[in-house]
Amino acid sequence: MPNTFGHAFRITTFGESHGGGVGVVIDGCPPGYKIDLELVQTWLNRRRPGQSKISSPRDEKDRVECLSGLEGGITLGTPIALLVRNEDQKPGHYSDLQQVFRPSHADYTTLTKYGVRPGSGGGRASARETIGRVAAAAVAEQILTAKLPGFRCVAYVDSVKGEAAQIDDPASVTRDEVEAHILRCPDQAGRARLEAIITAAQKDGDSVGGTIACAISGIPVGLGDPVFDKLEADLAKAMMSLPASKGFEVGLGFRSTLMFGSEHNDAFTSSNGRISTVTNRSGGIQGGISNGELIYCRVAFKPVATIFKVQDSVDAAGVPVKLRPKAGRHDPCVLPRAVPMVEAMAILVVMDHWLRQQMLVATRV
Repeated sequence: MPNTFGHAFRITTFGESHGGGVGVVIDGCPPGYKIDLELVQTWLNRRRPGQSKISSPRDEKDRVECLSGLEGGITLGTPIALLVRNEDQKPGHYSDLQQVFRPSHADYTTLTKYGVRPGSGGGRASARETIGRVAAAAVAEQILTAKLPGFRCVAYVDSVKGEAAQIDDPASVTRDEVEAHILRCPDQAGRARLEAIITAAQKDGDSVGGTIACAISGIPVGLGDPVFDKLEADLAKAMMSLPASKGFEVGLGFRSTLMFGSEHNDAFTSSNGRISTVTNRSGGIQGGISNGELIYCRVAFKPVATIFKVQDSVDAAGVPVKLRPKAGRHDPCVLPRAVPMVEAMAILVVMDHWLRQQMLVATRV
């Protein structure tokens, strides 16, 4: 099921970047919940192209249509189908690339795996596929917010090409603060410096990558399993399934390799009948299971593969070619538009594990 994600809360995305449309079928959504499609649209507006001078100029409104699963805005417990039609697809932009393998794109691997590949754009490998994920997460977030009043998931850009933003307390960052600037970085003093790195690469016909941090609060103790379905393992799979993602860490992540166990351990304490940890170096997950603390993770994204420089490649016959830049609509840096994608995947994982935990609790003697 390579196009399906989740167990209790399952999503199946469909569509190609230059086809008639893209979308998602959500299965396992519990009945009786009020879903505001305008909130779903707000999520899609955050993800869509053409938002700013540092994003792709592709002109898509990404208006969501609900085909099934809701009646009067209430979930029926049946599959929810959400569709976004492609309006500004330009397959002609790719007519001279159908026999050429673009560096670091999915052209060669897709053709080798399936024996055929889309003649325009990246097909299923395109970031446009993530529309379905974001729409599904917008539905899941409304249910989680109703059931977990303290639930909050906020992602933001925390570095660009090695230059880090200064965020003292990830738990205090709000989505409004993130959305207040085109870079989606809450560091008011430092984000102009990070934006300048993207702008310089864009003017040079190049691209840059960086990292996105994600903080999830209001998670109860007990989500996740101790072996293959560890909460951080499912978060890692979710984040690494995003286009251009190349790395993932939770808590202190790779920095923990520099520490002694005595430095890294999170001591327990108790106050007013609640057990908590004094520090949170584990990032809210221990033994694969949420411990009630803030879940903090980071995702690394590589530079966008499409650049406007001459590159060496080969065609389908293996003949060397010079891939020359041409008109196109591409992001010089995926980070600003990837912020809602990271939030979406985090929410989908939490929603799935929350439903699974409800089932487990219901069966306990």
